[in-house]
Amino acid sequence: MIETPRLLLRPYALDDFEAYAALVVDPAVTRLFGGQPMSREDAWNRLLRYAGHWALLGYGMFAIFERGSGRHVGETGLLDFGRGLGDGFDPYPEAAWLLGGASHGRGYATEAAEAVHAWFAGIHGAGRTVCIIERGNDSSLKVADKLGYQPFDETVYRDKSFVMLERTTV
Repeated sequence: MIETPRLLLRPYALDDFEAYAALVVDPAVTRLFGGQPMSREDAWNRLLRYAGHWALLGYGMFAIFERGSGRHVGETGLLDFGRGLGDGFDPYPEAAWLLGGASHGRGYATEAAEAVHAWFAGIHGAGRTVCIIERGNDSSLKVADKLGYQPFDETVYRDKSFVMLERTTV
C-alpha cells in the first residue's frame, strides 16, 4: 500500500470489482475510450489483466482511494500493455492514470502518479518510463508535464492520434 497526504493506493482486489465497473462507465471516463462504456465482462477481464501484471511483473495498476472517505476515485500505475508501438516504447514501463469525473481537478492524478513513480523507482530502480496520451486530452497532458514527461514522438493507435511521452530518472 502507498499512502499520500490525501490518498491510499493499493493493487486491485476482487472486492473492488463493483467500484471498478462503476468507474469505467462514468461518462467522464468513457469519453476517453471512444464514448462507449465498458461492459461488465470487459471490466472483469481488465481487472484480471491487472492482477496478471502484479503476478508476473511485480508491478501494475493501483486502485486509488480517498483517505478520508475511503471512496474509490480512480487508478494509476506502471504497466506493460504490449501495444506494439516499437522499440522506443514497448520495452519500457508505461505510466497510466484514470480518475472518475467527480475527482477531476483536485490534483489526485498527479499526487497518486508521483507516489507510484517514487515507489517504482525504489523497488525496480530509476530509468525510463513512457506513456501515450490522446491529442486533445489536455488534462492528462498537464499531469504528464507535472510528472516530468516530455513528448518524443507521435503515433496512431486504434485509429486515434496520440502523443508519445518519456521520462528518464537517474
